[in-house]
Amino acid sequence: MTLSPPSVMAIDTVGTPGLWAATIGAVVVLLVIDFFATRKPHEVSMKEAVGWSIFYVALPLAFGLFIWNQYGNERGVEYYTGYLVEKSLSVDNLFVFMLLLAAFAVPEALKQRVLLYGIIGALVLRGIFIALGAAALSAFDWVFLVFGAVLLVTGVKLLKDALSGDDHEEKDVSKMRSVRLLRRFMPVSDEYDGPRVFTRINGARALTPFALVTFAVLMTDIVFAIDSVPAVYGITGDPYLVFATNAFALLGLRALYFVLQGALAKLVHLGFGLAAILGFIGVKLVLHWAHLVWPSVPEIPTLASLFVIIGILVITTITSLIASKKAEERGQEPATPSASVAPSAPSAVDESDDDRPNSLSAR
Repeated sequence: MTLSPPSVMAIDTVGTPGLWAATIGAVVVLLVIDFFATRKPHEVSMKEAVGWSIFYVALPLAFGLFIWNQYGNERGVEYYTGYLVEKSLSVDNLFVFMLLLAAFAVPEALKQRVLLYGIIGALVLRGIFIALGAAALSAFDWVFLVFGAVLLVTGVKLLKDALSGDDHEEKDVSKMRSVRLLRRFMPVSDEYDGPRVFTRINGARALTPFALVTFAVLMTDIVFAIDSVPAVYGITGDPYLVFATNAFALLGLRALYFVLQGALAKLVHLGFGLAAILGFIGVKLVLHWAHLVWPSVPEIPTLASLFVIIGILVITTITSLIASKKAEERGQEPATPSASVAPSAPSAVDESDDDRPNSLSAR
């Protein structure tokens, strides 16, 4: 008796080789432009940040019109819904980036370079996850169930963190695994040396705090990819649209950070909203798997998903602003992460020599 191999489902995608090449080429060009825009460290003005943010919002919206006109309204709705989900999750990513940049006391002039490296790492990781996800979904129906379970578990964790108030707590640099890992192999200087990842201490080669914060951001990218890729696959099974929505959501993060860094602290209920969105998409994926096994099980239409997600975001934003206003009236305005731990960050980054004998002092 021989076991027959699993049937491979054809991937329904609008992504032709030419469209893939053009999209990846455009992403690379935009990253190069961003790289040159940040090559000279400088503080980002609000005018500059707003200008880039408008560009990076207008670009995906215009591209959605192309998808809608070229491939029909169903694909258009899938694209816009996926983009909205990814953009929502990217705002939560900004909270973590903000906390990391504050914990490492990153100078204002270097923040956008750290963010750019984080965005590049996120794009590469999500590209890998998207390819693996497409291959798995085309071969095994039960992968939809796995993705749904991942999102439901993540949603429950976000809800617990939001209820406990730990969803955006300050980062203790000395306890971060990524920092401890790097310090096992190389000493770390106390001072930044521009955007350099290596410097010299008494003639010995050492990592800079810039290298540590960049590595920490890249490590968080892995966690973000695990959440975001299944989330958008819950909206569309087209790997091209999954990549496009992820890329467009990530490309504008550098500028969006400087626009929202003050306003982010007011979105106190964002964790609840994201937990609801991930839980909803998780249920949608489970129902889709069940529909493939038992056709009588109903599915949630993509258009309905779009309205539900918009509704959750609107409610979350309104309740957050109301709660923040009440806190301000009581004189309990929460401190923004950017002012939380910056003064003591250098001592936090360089842990005691007793813990790590190979660390050197910058003095």
